[in-house]
Amino acid sequence: MTDAARQRPRVGWIGTGRMGFQLAARLLDAGYDVAVQNRTRAKAEPLADRGAEVVDVPADLADRDVVFTTVSASPDLQAVTTGPNGVLTSSAAAPGVLVDSSTVSTRMSALVRDEAAQRGTEFLAAPLSGNPKVIAAGGLTIAVSGPREVFTRVEPLLSALGRGVTHVGEGEAARLVKLAHNVFLGVVTQSLAEITVLAEKGGVSRAAFLEFLNDSVMGSAFTRYKSPALVHLDFTPTFTMPLLRKDLDLGLSAARELEVPMPLAAATAQLVAAAIGAGHAEEDFAAVIVEQARSSGLTLEPQDVPVDDGL
Repeated sequence: MTDAARQRPRVGWIGTGRMGFQLAARLLDAGYDVAVQNRTRAKAEPLADRGAEVVDVPADLADRDVVFTTVSASPDLQAVTTGPNGVLTSSAAAPGVLVDSSTVSTRMSALVRDEAAQRGTEFLAAPLSGNPKVIAAGGLTIAVSGPREVFTRVEPLLSALGRGVTHVGEGEAARLVKLAHNVFLGVVTQSLAEITVLAEKGGVSRAAFLEFLNDSVMGSAFTRYKSPALVHLDFTPTFTMPLLRKDLDLGLSAARELEVPMPLAAATAQLVAAAIGAGHAEEDFAAVIVEQARSSGLTLEPQDVPVDDGL
């Protein structure tokens, strides 16, 4: 083992779903010593072929230098940290740093931060922007909040996960940043669906309209990335409707606490809820275009043309 490898932190990873699996794999490919745990062990076991140690419960990772958590919701974060066999419950050891990359409430994040401090564990909130394909392309971005000194210490590890890591402040600041990001994601997607349906009902193909939009000043990495789904009507999930609804609800809750009116976000939350009720719960959130078309008296058909996603 080289001196550089010896100086690298030993990493634990809790949660190897679509995102966690790809991120743990990036660290393994970068030469880090990584142990992984997932509620359904079978989802973590393929990482063993890439050099990971697979453990049974989060507490088995308590002796690691840095432990990441990537879980679905606030109750899951509590379960893997302070619940039975949680990573902060071992009597023998506690992680040096706990980095949570889930999208959870600021309240739950603060609770886990306090519990970590009682065990002598530093805590960073580090929610992610991206999906498995973006991760594979090296385009993941991360907002991080917590003590600047701790951030500086683990920044090389975070930088191995993607292209952009930003320290946005102390405490739970990163949670608010991620919620604002995902509220914008929902509003932009609904708006994109509306204008695309408007163009199609007026006789313009979705592929042509989106090609024009993406090449204009209004195009973005996101509109280009979502264009294949909108043209081909392929709603294989990268981020499901219920997850988007959860983040919209959390964002609106934060807005109420801070007394910030968000009429567009509130309307989008209602439209996403309607899409879930119409049967799109297991599909990608881009499926809002189907309900937008239906309410416009239009039935969409897939268009069999090549579309560049920009990645």
